[in-house]
Amino acid sequence: MTKGTVAIIGAGVGGLVSARMLIAEGFDVTLFESHDDLGGQWNYKNVNSGVWPTMRTNTADFATKTSEMKFREGTKIFPRNTEVLDMINDFVDANDLRKRCRFGCEVTGLSRTDGGYDVRWNHDGEEHKQVFDRAVVAKGRFNKPEMPAIDGLDGFTGRGGVVHAFNYKDPLKFRDMNIVVLGGSISSMEVASDQSLMGTGRVYMAQRRQRYVMPKMFAGTPLEYLAFTLEGAEAIGTLTVDELLANAKEFLELEGGNPARYGAPAPHEDMAEAGVTGSQHYLNLVAEDRIDVRPWVRKVEGDQVTFEDGSTVQADAIIIGTGFALDLALLSDDIASTVNLTDHSIDLAEFTFHPDLPGLAFIGLYAQLGPYPVVLEQQARWIAYCWGGKLPMPSDAELSQGVKDCVEQQHHFGYREQHEMALRFARLAGAMPEAGDDPELAAILPKCATTGELYRISGPDAFPWAADYVKRHFWSHAPIPTRREIGSRIGRDQNGNPV
Repeated sequence: MTKGTVAIIGAGVGGLVSARMLIAEGFDVTLFESHDDLGGQWNYKNVNSGVWPTMRTNTADFATKTSEMKFREGTKIFPRNTEVLDMINDFVDANDLRKRCRFGCEVTGLSRTDGGYDVRWNHDGEEHKQVFDRAVVAKGRFNKPEMPAIDGLDGFTGRGGVVHAFNYKDPLKFRDMNIVVLGGSISSMEVASDQSLMGTGRVYMAQRRQRYVMPKMFAGTPLEYLAFTLEGAEAIGTLTVDELLANAKEFLELEGGNPARYGAPAPHEDMAEAGVTGSQHYLNLVAEDRIDVRPWVRKVEGDQVTFEDGSTVQADAIIIGTGFALDLALLSDDIASTVNLTDHSIDLAEFTFHPDLPGLAFIGLYAQLGPYPVVLEQQARWIAYCWGGKLPMPSDAELSQGVKDCVEQQHHFGYREQHEMALRFARLAGAMPEAGDDPELAAILPKCATTGELYRISGPDAFPWAADYVKRHFWSHAPIPTRREIGSRIGRDQNGNPV
């Protein structure tokens, strides 16, 4: 006897981990995927994926997976996108999820109906519909490209044309071309770096503002062990906004450096205005004059691009990396109005539920700095535990207050951070790690990167091996000064060996 039927829209990581958790809680799950295979963004053949064939992750392997996913033997710290897809497929097969997937089924409508939610979809040119008791929207946050309004952009005549970074599928196409890349965040910096390293003609980077830029690793330490630790996440809930911004600025200038020292523009003095992104090569390529940073574009005339400072360059191609809008056209007008849907925001309690939409959940639709899989796993656990009865569902009053809090948080910050969001959902799921009577674990937990295994030490569905995994991982990945400091307190050397 099942606890009811659930439609999950999207078979990327968010949809798949939701299916895994909901099935474990006794639900009959069906996944709808518009593509003919699973993987979402990590399947570059999917028309809804912005991955290009040669792309590597910009996040470390241990943070680019859930606690139940494992990269295949030989995978390096920053995997190829195909290696991520292999891992996802292994996870699906290990949990027998493929039989739950309806491929080639594009969901065109989701609406409330008596007793549940009406799902409508197209398959092989025919429209279908079915009522489910519950539904999870897991469409992903980054599949509707936004194009900037620039005078003359539509009339650009360069031989390489205009392409959004989402459709940057053939990097070699631009070999020997002069390229103008628009945008100042991760996708534009990665594309500009990719082209520069391939030896293209000339790469110009046009941006409205210069963000602080963090590389993937520092002296052999992945960024996740410096910027996305458990103690860092807990601090977000105790410090004022001004204190958080001041700490972030100090950390960024110490570890990543002020971009102006590389020859890029200086970020805004106000950290809230400056922002931050990640790119391993970008600043060094600016310092080598392989990326020419310019202000925003004023106009385009033929193949001539004029910037706000009045300078003009000849361009063969324009690649746009100016972000994405929420793509939730499938929601009925009733649901869209209830959640106050806009192109960039959706009002939900804890980014998940709405008091007026019982039995409906949204997963992974928040803008976030840092990798999503660990966060998605904790969010999926919370959804499944609430619906399955392992945890109490928040009251309508709590959900109403949660919606107000969400609106306030979206107003102050354009994005959330990975460690903060993982902590948020782990707390809600009752999965906060506890050291018990293990002094070594107690010493290292605050300094641990946010991984799926960290949140399997304690709480529902804890893994008996998780604590040992977290300790081993700390001694092999944490910064050497941190290992030395903790080791001196608990009688171990920097490699974790007893002394």
